[in-house]
Amino acid sequence: MVSSTPTEFLTEVYFIRHGIAAERGTYVNDDQRPLIEKGMRRTRQVAERLGELGLAFEVILTSPLLRATQTAKILQQGGLSNRVEVFPPLAPGGSLPQWLAWLSTWQQADSQCLALVGHEPDLSEWAQRLVVGSIDHQWTLKKAGVVGLRVPVAEGAIAHSELFLWVPPRFLL
Repeated sequence: MVSSTPTEFLTEVYFIRHGIAAERGTYVNDDQRPLIEKGMRRTRQVAERLGELGLAFEVILTSPLLRATQTAKILQQGGLSNRVEVFPPLAPGGSLPQWLAWLSTWQQADSQCLALVGHEPDLSEWAQRLVVGSIDHQWTLKKAGVVGLRVPVAEGAIAHSELFLWVPPRFLL
């Protein structure tokens, strides 16, 4: 009889898409597109609800784009974390392997819960790759939506992570 060792999940990772931003093409530099008032309001409501559910992140990593950093700051102001760090691999087209390398180091410090604030389709693709091992472009995270994964050691995370939460913002408002 072959025995199998259950996967030990070390980290809860929450993927959070930035809130509703100004329309594409309205800013010369897309990196500077801000959240609109509705996006700020909804993001504050999502942050409040996540706080009511008892969530707290040891760190919020954010894409350097303005709409993502604004979202991360709203989450921080909502009491979800004391620490926000800009993490360039979360910019559109960013690198999952770079984040996994960062995660490996972070896990060694016995850290357990973090949030990533970024963009589509990257966040959905990263989540799908971590859970399924491949990407079929069928997963889409809504603006200010939240995905929760339980992730084992970073080196073995691809296709071995566990999806435990996928919530569009309307269920948090």
